[in-house]
Parts: sequence; C-alpha cells; structure tokens
Amino acid sequence: MSENPQEERTLTGIPASPGVAHGPAFVFLHSELDVPAYTIETDQFDHEIDRFEKALIATRKEIQKIRVEIADNLGEAEAQIFDAHQLVLEDKALIDETIRELRDTGFNIEHCFQAVAQRYIDFFDSIDDDYLKERASDIRDVARRLLHTLLGQAFDTMITFSEDRIFVAEDITPSDTANLDQGRVLGLITDKGGHTSHSVIMARSLGIPAVVGLHDATDQIDPGDDVIIDGYDGIVIIHPTAETLFKYGKLKDKRKSIVDTFSKTIPLPSQTADGREFILSANVESAQDIDLVNRNGARGIGLFRTEGIFLKSNSFPSEEEQYQDYRAVVEGAQGRMVTIRTLDLGGDKSLKHGVGIHHIHEENPFMGFRAIRFCLQYTNLFKEQLRAILRASAHGRVRIMYPMISGIEELKRANELLEDAKQDLEKRGEAHSKDLPVGTMIEIPSAAYTTDILAEHCSFFSIGTNDLIQYLMAADRLNDQIAHLYQPSHPAVLRTIRTIVDNAKKRNLNVSVCGEMASDPLYTGLLMGLGIDELSITPALLPEVKYLVRTIHFDDTLALAKKAMDMDTAAEIRTELNNFRKERLKDLMDWE
Repeated sequence: MSENPQEERTLTGIPASPGVAHGPAFVFLHSELDVPAYTIETDQFDHEIDRFEKALIATRKEIQKIRVEIADNLGEAEAQIFDAHQLVLEDKALIDETIRELRDTGFNIEHCFQAVAQRYIDFFDSIDDDYLKERASDIRDVARRLLHTLLGQAFDTMITFSEDRIFVAEDITPSDTANLDQGRVLGLITDKGGHTSHSVIMARSLGIPAVVGLHDATDQIDPGDDVIIDGYDGIVIIHPTAETLFKYGKLKDKRKSIVDTFSKTIPLPSQTADGREFILSANVESAQDIDLVNRNGARGIGLFRTEGIFLKSNSFPSEEEQYQDYRAVVEGAQGRMVTIRTLDLGGDKSLKHGVGIHHIHEENPFMGFRAIRFCLQYTNLFKEQLRAILRASAHGRVRIMYPMISGIEELKRANELLEDAKQDLEKRGEAHSKDLPVGTMIEIPSAAYTTDILAEHCSFFSIGTNDLIQYLMAADRLNDQIAHLYQPSHPAVLRTIRTIVDNAKKRNLNVSVCGEMASDPLYTGLLMGLGIDELSITPALLPEVKYLVRTIHFDDTLALAKKAMDMDTAAEIRTELNNFRKERLKDLMDWE
C-alpha cells in the first residue's frame, strides 16, 4: 500500500474479458478450512469409509443441483464445468487411494482425503499447459466442498452485495460462481488465473470486463475502494482521478465503436488491401466452441486441441467416444478444414485412469514424458485416437497434426502407426479418408532446424510459438521472475520462423502459426512478411486480426519483415511492429 491510500495506483495483469467497468470493490477471501488430524483405531476404519462414501454421495447431489442452476442461468457450456467435478468424485482411483491412505496411516478420513487431493493439485499445477493447470482449480474446488461435508459445515453461502460491485478475489471457483450474485457484478479481478480459468469463462459468459493474474490485487485493493477495470489492456486502476475517469468514460465509448467496426469485417474475405488471400482459422477445445467460430468468420479450424476430451472422462476414452466428439467438430465446421492435433498431454497414468492416481514425478515436466512421446510408447492408445480421427474424416475435411515432434524418427514412427490405423479400419470396413493430410507442430528447436528433413514426410507445418519461444530462450513462460526473457520479437525467434518457412517452401508446404503470436495483432504484419500462410486464432480475436489484414498491402509486410530481420534487439523490433500497426489503424485507433 502507498502512504496515501487515496492516491491513484495502477496494477497490470492479463486481459481476460474485454470491456471497461467502474465501481466500488468487493474483496472476497476464502477462509482457511481447518481439517483436523487424529488417529483412528483399526476397528473404526469401516466407519470412516462409510462416512467418506456418504459424503461423496451428498456432494454429488449438491453439484448436480448447482449444474442445473448454472445451465438455466448461464448456459449448457458453462454448466459442463461441473461435469468434470462429478468425474473427480466418481473416480475409482481417487476413492481407492484415499481409503488406502486411511489404512496406511491410520489418520481420519478428512485428513487422508485432503492429503491425496493435494497431491493431485500439485501434479496439475506442475504441468506446462495453461488449460491443464486450471484443472487443478477443479480438484481444489471439489475437495473444499467434500471436506465441508465431511466436517459437517455449510458450504453453500450466497455471496451477495448491497449494490453493484467490482468482484476482487484470489481466484474464483465454479462453486463461487454458483453462489455469486451475478447480477451485481460489474467486473472481475483475480490474483490467479489465466486465459482458460473459470473466472474468465464466467466473465465472458456474463459479458463483464475481467483482468486476471494480478498476483496481489487482494492485498492492494481494500473493500469499497473505487476501481476501474480495463479488460482490453489488462489494467486495474485504484482510486482513479477525475481526469482518469473522464478518459476511461471516453475510452469505453470509443472501444465499443472500434469493436463494432472490427465486427463488420466478419462476412468479408480475408485478404490484404491489394487482394492477396491470407487464411485466418480458429483454435477450439470442443464442439461447444463451434458456434463462436462460426460467428466470428473463421476460414476453418487451425487447431483442435483434443486434450479436453480425455480430461472429461474418468478413464481413457474409447475409440467410439473420441469419434463422436471429433465428428461433432468436423460436422460443425460445415465443410471447412479441421486440423486435429493428437494428444498433447503427459503422464501415462493420468490419461489411462483419470485424475485420481499416483503420478510419475518428473524433475522437469516442461521437457518430459508428454505429447508424441507418450503416444509412441502407448501405441495401442495412440492408434485408438488415430482410428477415431480417421473415422471422423469421413464427415468432412480433416488434417491430422502431431505435437512435440523433435526429429524425423518420431515423425516416421507416428506415420507408421497412422498407416496401421488405416489398415485396421480397412479390415473393419469403416469409412475414412484415404489421403488424410499429415502435419507436424514445430515447437522444439531440433525440429525447427531439421524442417528440411521433416518436410519430406508431412504435408504442412504449424508453428507452436508458445513452446518454441520458451525453448529457444530457455525461459519458462509461466515463471514471473524471468517473464521478461520470453520475447516473441527476439531476433532468434524471427530467424527460426524464417528458417522453418524457407525449408517448407522448398517442398511447397503450407505453414501456419497457432500460438499466442497468431492472436496478437502486433505480429500479424510480421508473420505475413515472414511467409506464414495461415494464422490460427482465439475465435473472439478473429475480427480484429482480419480488419488489420484488410488494411495491409502485402509488399509492406515484406518490407517490415526485412527491416525487423536486420535489427539487433527484441525491443527495437517490437517498437517497429507497434509503429507499423498504429500506422495502419491510425484513423480507427487515434485514441492510443
């Protein structure tokens, strides 16, 4: 806190849901749950297990009730969050491990369950995937609810306000969402969270501005503080001055006008001002995202992440279950290309048995047993997924893509297994595409610098810039202490992208980008000038990127890329990119 608590202060976080909001703060802090630890006599073990099973049943009923309420109030997509919660409570391995903990330690069942749940939370927190890290929040939420039941404490306490408020919290769980007086929430601020957090899902569903990942907002903001949220730029202003209030009042109106202008490009062709076509596709998690893809005018689906299908099941989903999910996405795309990425997770037991088991500990999970490495070891499971994707290809246009390829051996082996999967379907008489295009993600430096070799064994590349940048820079993108080293505009990143493109063009391969760089309009002109053919983008950001593409002459992107490639530092390049973008949008965005 500053010496003058009424002094205007600015906090910066992750822009999670667009919009501007102003109002008094409501600071919500979870009270710590005091779980006792005491020993149980052996002859009382069955009684403890009976208490545990009854608590599981009661908690499942509570969650089902909440699911119905959320479906009515927010919609089916948001309600599906609670399906994952039910799966946690129904997971046989989770239940068995808690009982085993009881028998091994002799402690009461509450203490045993808390210990087991914390191990799973720690595991998911350690995974280098923003989406999966957020699943730790699911387990944490379920654990809190079940522990309240075991301890005989009330959990469903409605969070109500006497007036409209900016909601400030360390994090917001699905249960908090269900108990929140949503009609009174002007905006949302959280210490934790990322683009896939439940707080973001809720904010976007309610159409309210949100800034997440602020780390210490609950320490910096007091109840009742006057606060502005800028969900476009990820800014929170505490005790704004009259001048700031006036500025943001104008900004709010201006932003809406800009968004409306971007939206007008949705039905228009994705091409430069001089008529050169440039493909803009969308990233999706499931069939539920298809409506958003369609509404924002995507040319196709450049990245369908299949991980969610595995996580929603308490066991490894069958070929048939996967087929039905993939088919729903393919049919929803209505003839447009769907690029399906094979499983990009790590830890064999988590995939085979669900969340409730012991997991293999890895000292460095960022470079561990995951993605194609897992699939090439568990080939039967991999072939099930390949067969499901092949079957779905009979219902539309499909490409398949392998993640985390490090060299030609892995690519060849994956292609061999794909051929085996085709032969399996031939024997079964199942319809499938005979010439399914095969691509590989380029996200490891060893793959980037052998793309001339890889290009002979696939038909397209997709650059996963999130991982590629962190591996090039040796900078964990989730580590705040070295976040400044994670620089998409670094000369090494640009030179690596150029190398990938040059090698691909020699074999006439299409190259797309599906990482965060693709969704950031700052890099649109640069990526076009470097020779990228396609960007796969978060659906909601498609209109803005398309608008920018339509203002650009292609020769200007070539000049921009050449100029950037001759620069020495990431800061210089970023300044040049920012100037390029501002010049193209100066009439529309003169407020910047």
